[in-house]
Amino acid sequence: MPTSEARQPPPRAVGMGRAFAGRRLRLSTLTWLRWLAIVGQTATVLLIGFWFDFPVPFGACFALIALSAWVNIALRIRFPASNRLEPKWATLILGYDVVQLAGLLYLTGGLENPFAFLIISPVLVSATTMQADKTFLLGFLAFVCATILVFFHEPLPWPPGQMLAIPLLYVGGLWSALVCSLAFMGFFAFRIAEETRQLSTALTATELVLQREQHLTALDGLAAAAAHELGTPLGTIALVVKELQRETEEDDPRSEDLKLLASQSARCRNILSKLTSLSTEPEEHLGMLPLSRLVEEVTAPHRDLGKKLSIERHGTIAEPVFRRNPGILYGIGNLLENAVDFANSEITIGTGWDENWAIVTIADDGPGFSPDVIDQLGEPYITTRRTKPEAPRSHHGGGLGLGFFIAKTLLERSGAQLTLRNRTVPQTGAVVSIAWPRTAPIIGGSSEEEEEMLYAAE
Repeated sequence: MPTSEARQPPPRAVGMGRAFAGRRLRLSTLTWLRWLAIVGQTATVLLIGFWFDFPVPFGACFALIALSAWVNIALRIRFPASNRLEPKWATLILGYDVVQLAGLLYLTGGLENPFAFLIISPVLVSATTMQADKTFLLGFLAFVCATILVFFHEPLPWPPGQMLAIPLLYVGGLWSALVCSLAFMGFFAFRIAEETRQLSTALTATELVLQREQHLTALDGLAAAAAHELGTPLGTIALVVKELQRETEEDDPRSEDLKLLASQSARCRNILSKLTSLSTEPEEHLGMLPLSRLVEEVTAPHRDLGKKLSIERHGTIAEPVFRRNPGILYGIGNLLENAVDFANSEITIGTGWDENWAIVTIADDGPGFSPDVIDQLGEPYITTRRTKPEAPRSHHGGGLGLGFFIAKTLLERSGAQLTLRNRTVPQTGAVVSIAWPRTAPIIGGSSEEEEEMLYAAE
């Protein structure tokens, strides 16, 4: 693993990079709005031309209205109604609506037409659903169209034999009012929609956190029940193993297997005792450890599993000191256990710190994360990881499911941010970065004097 990996703060979560994904307009929304506009435009042309008997260029007007209808039909045939448009396509379609309405206004009096204010409607739709740059672009297009319509347009339909002369100064006032309305209403609609989006995002995040906490609370109870139920059979196994060891000679080939079985049963009992204390034991009496020693403690049980395991340290200032939290020990241990399971031969653990971050990275040389599920890892029962062809059957379809969810939740409880990625080609393997801000409550201090006191106390 490159030495710089442990010193780099993690990038922002992948999901944050999709902040505007929820703003994409549904195609059905735009088509329904356009059908509504088509009906309104048709009714207005017919009313003015036949009811009031004003001279209206029916052919040109209905040609523009029919074009909008054909655009709707083409979009409906080409795309499903539930399709959410990319911002550039939504901008293009709304831009067409501005130009089409400007064409109708050109044929019917320009800004002298009382319906000229409708030209800002597509801009308002954009302001409530799309990014600011797209809204500004549509607003500029509406501004250009309105400016052109001040000077270039056909006469306003009016009763035959009568003349309606509207001064240019008055039309300029209408233009000023339209531009001011465009700027004010567009900005106002954008701000209101943005605040609503932020509130919705916050509520969604809160619901997600509460849901995960409920999952973990239920799992805490299951862990305590499992520890209670498994305590007796593990005790029986340990007792039987001791009896067999007494009856087995040191040179017996089975002696090593019995020692391994005894050590693993003891490890199982230790793990179960930790599970029951994850959310009940206070943290203060567990003491404090420098980051590198905390990692070494987690690493120790995995050193005799046939894989090369190395630790790298990179720090520019005094090493941070962590509160010895069982949740952190379990979380890092679970991620390290997954790395050991999937590694071909080597696992590298990097610890790094600077003025802003304390970082632990776990890198293995296995097959890495599957691209189609890497964004979903950390949710309960997402267990797919690319498996090695020679991996045992138990590895296929598993390895990063419920255990990873528990580990991720416990680490995030301590203030950590997790980042998952694969190593860059030609290297293979997965890299998990765990980063704590230096202001996280779990970090008790970082002065050299405090570390010297900790070493002296031990």
